[in-house]
Amino acid sequence: MRRVVIVAFPDFQLLDVTGPWEVLGRTTRWLAEHGRAGGYALELTARQRGPLVCSSGLSLGVPQAFRELRGALDTLVVAGGVGTERALGDRALVGYVKRASRRARRTASVCTGAFLLAEAGLLDGRRATTHWNACARLAARYPAVEVEPDPIFVKDGRIWTSAGVTAGMDLALALVEEDHGRDVALGVARELVLFLKRPGGQAQFSAQLRAQLAERDSLRQLQAWMVEHPTADLSVAALARRVALSPRHFARLFKTETGATPARAVLAARVEAARRRLEDGADGLDGVAAASGFGSAEVMRRAFLRTLRVGPAVYRRRFRRAS
Repeated sequence: MRRVVIVAFPDFQLLDVTGPWEVLGRTTRWLAEHGRAGGYALELTARQRGPLVCSSGLSLGVPQAFRELRGALDTLVVAGGVGTERALGDRALVGYVKRASRRARRTASVCTGAFLLAEAGLLDGRRATTHWNACARLAARYPAVEVEPDPIFVKDGRIWTSAGVTAGMDLALALVEEDHGRDVALGVARELVLFLKRPGGQAQFSAQLRAQLAERDSLRQLQAWMVEHPTADLSVAALARRVALSPRHFARLFKTETGATPARAVLAARVEAARRRLEDGADGLDGVAAASGFGSAEVMRRAFLRTLRVGPAVYRRRFRRAS
């Protein structure tokens, strides 16, 4: 059994703890039900034992304070949440995270738990991610950390960091895959009725979620239409005509309201369309490229390398769903 210690603090994010806990706990049961050895011995700890209230008001019982924990551990997981800022000033907590990480095989954080890893010096010179809304703050506060704002999770050596909230379950499934193989991780994902074990290279925001960022209804409708019609003429001139604006005014307004240029939004929509076809379909790369609005498989390959840091052929081999 692999010993996993999850560290929390007042006003932690509940799913940062219970999400990974449920994945790892369900893995232990899955392995037993399939006659396979191994699993996880899970422990929750905080500065003191007793009830610990999360940011949504629910309490979890902490059986042991971290100063009471002894012995080696396999995995240290640090939660995040709205209480992170106060937790950063708790020198005993930060010190425990630093010491416990030394005797752990690997260390992970969920959401803004990355700030505690950074405060303990564990992310210096490493790549890391956190909740999309906190990435800029993490980079500004800890310039020695290479913050990547897009991925669901990042592994750099023995240190793992994940994006916000439910991404902790994606990270936990990745830990399960590392320990027990892809078949176990996928089996557990199905048991938990998760849509898919998302790879770390996938973006925190899908193109559909990004489409909700525009303020004007006409632009939101246009963004949704772009996602649904990746093979259409998505030039600035054509898009501007759909919302009855001049190309120059449209491009400026789109960037102001969404934070991205029209070209970047089009690229994101087409990459996502291609990803879905690579994960679900059997078309060749030329067919996927054509159906996703790319001029050729080579254009699609360059887009994948630029946005996902992996080519479409490798992406399909890694992430194609089992039938």
